[in-house]
Amino acid sequence: MNIAIIGAGWAGMSAAVRAVELGHDVTVFEAARTLGGRARGVPLALPDGREVMVDNGQHILIGAYADCLRLMRTVGVDPGTALLRLPLALQYPDGSGLALPDWPAPLDAAAGILAARGWAWGDKLALLRAALGWRRAGFQCDERLSVADLCAPLPRRLRDEFIEPLCVSALNTPIAESSARVFLRVLHDALFSQRGGSNLLLPRIDLGALLPDAAARWISARGARVIAGQRVESLHWRAPHWHIDGQPFDHVLIATSAPNAVQIAVQSAQAATPSIADQLHAWAHGAARLRHQAITTVYAQMAEPAARLRAPIQALRPGADEPAQFVFDRDAITPAERSTHLLAFVVSDSQGDRAALQAAITAQAARQLKVQVTPLLTVTEKRATFACTPGLQRPAGAIAPGLAACGDYIDGPYPATLEGAVRSGLQVVEALR
Repeated sequence: MNIAIIGAGWAGMSAAVRAVELGHDVTVFEAARTLGGRARGVPLALPDGREVMVDNGQHILIGAYADCLRLMRTVGVDPGTALLRLPLALQYPDGSGLALPDWPAPLDAAAGILAARGWAWGDKLALLRAALGWRRAGFQCDERLSVADLCAPLPRRLRDEFIEPLCVSALNTPIAESSARVFLRVLHDALFSQRGGSNLLLPRIDLGALLPDAAARWISARGARVIAGQRVESLHWRAPHWHIDGQPFDHVLIATSAPNAVQIAVQSAQAATPSIADQLHAWAHGAARLRHQAITTVYAQMAEPAARLRAPIQALRPGADEPAQFVFDRDAITPAERSTHLLAFVVSDSQGDRAALQAAITAQAARQLKVQVTPLLTVTEKRATFACTPGLQRPAGAIAPGLAACGDYIDGPYPATLEGAVRSGLQVVEALR
């Protein structure tokens, strides 16, 4: 089949790779000149004149992201060298918190809980009892429950220092508003399903190089076309084909963000037949109900000579004037010939303007890390993720005959993650067979 994919993010490029594998003729349209969508590389100029590649947002993958890792290998990226693999640790600058050993699951989780520093034995036993209860229930619960409801019996310290940061990092939604069902699915796959599933995988190369750029080279070498820097002006249905700027295609996959996909669907409905227009409007109405949330990453340089952090990633205690939940030591993750002294502070469910966030991060680093930092680059993705709330009805992949959507917001088991985006891209192509 002749397939067009609108958008060259992680979902769009995973769809393109699978379509090429299945023998389809593929054309990818990307409005930006840089591939990757909401997970791409960006340049950062250091004060000494050097330029380094960072990301539009500091991301974490985990060992359970099987489809991401499989796709990287397919397009020639070796996860063993491209990703720094670490056992899961949610530890604070003072060393308190959870750190899992490299053991088979679920023994690693149990051992990590029992050895957690700063937790009372009552806290540890309470978490073990809760985990056993979730496992007996098959990691299922009433879809109306929030994570706060699910974890209400746990001691306050566990909710604040373990559940909250884990939930915010995975679902980018506060525990009072997060879906307990989705949270349990993430816990199951990460902590209780396979050895190494909970491992943190930190990209040593920028996110564009990690998958989208390599995927573009791979499909181009097999005859596909990747057209970057060209916005799709029109998408129209003229039976039996969809036409993009006058070019006919058997199938079109919209692999943009949800707001852009809604815009495309609504515009296409204007010139469609009544039956097609009704389907386009119905899908757009459902996708438009999603509530989006921002993530901010502040790249800041430590004053020299500064001590290294205790670990490549550390949890931080957020508060009213301390917005970051995590900090990453970029030199520990991506070693350079000369140290950059860069830290990446991640603010999930971000609010406030850039200047205020930078000032707050600078103060938070001084208080919690005991280091002086100078912000160099602040990136806010205003629609980084959707709010993963209880009972959320996410849009289906199918839109109309010959037209589908893929992305991390499409109906599926995972929240807005790279794995969710990749799975969506693979599945929408499989459904065309």
